[in-house]
Amino acid sequence: MKWLAIFAIGAAALVAAGCGDDDDNGTATASTAEAQKTGAGAAEGGDASSAATAARAARPGKAIKVVDSDYGRVVADGKGEAFYLFDLEKGKRSRCYGACAKAWPPAITRGKPRARGGAKAGLLGTTRRKNGKRQVTYKGHPLYYYVDDAPGLILCQNVFEFGGLWLVVKPNGNPVT
Repeated sequence: MKWLAIFAIGAAALVAAGCGDDDDNGTATASTAEAQKTGAGAAEGGDASSAATAARAARPGKAIKVVDSDYGRVVADGKGEAFYLFDLEKGKRSRCYGACAKAWPPAITRGKPRARGGAKAGLLGTTRRKNGKRQVTYKGHPLYYYVDDAPGLILCQNVFEFGGLWLVVKPNGNPVT
C-alpha cells in the first residue's frame, strides 16, 4: 500500500511537470519562426498529379468520434484519445510547429476525416500544414493530441502553454472551458 501511495505521488508530479506553467518562453510564434529558419516548414510543392490527388481523397481518413470523459463528452480519434484545440489559433491555419508540435502533435489524416459515434460530419475538415500534410479540423479548429495522453486519459485540459490555452473539444465544436 505504501508503494501505491509513492507511485501515485510520482505520477502526479510527472503529469504536473509534463504540461502547463509555460512562461511563454517558447511561444508558438517563436517555434514557427525557428522552423522557418531551419527549413522545417518548407513550402508545399505544386507537382502532385491529379491522379495522386484523387487517390489520396479516396482513401479513408482518420475516424473521429465522441467519447465520455471527466470533462463531459469530447471529440476523440477512433481509439478514444481526446483532441485539443489551441485557443491562440483564430482561423483554421495551424500555428503550432517545432517544439509546440512535439508536445502537441497535430491530428494528421491521409484522406477525408470520417465522423463516427456522435461526431458531426459537417464540422469536420482539414487544413494543410507547412510540410504539406493534412491536419484534421473540427468546426474550423485544427486538432491536436497531447503527447502523454492515451485513450481515456486527458492530462492537459485548460493548460497554458506556447502562448495559449489548450482545451478539449465538445461535440458541437466549442472548447470545454
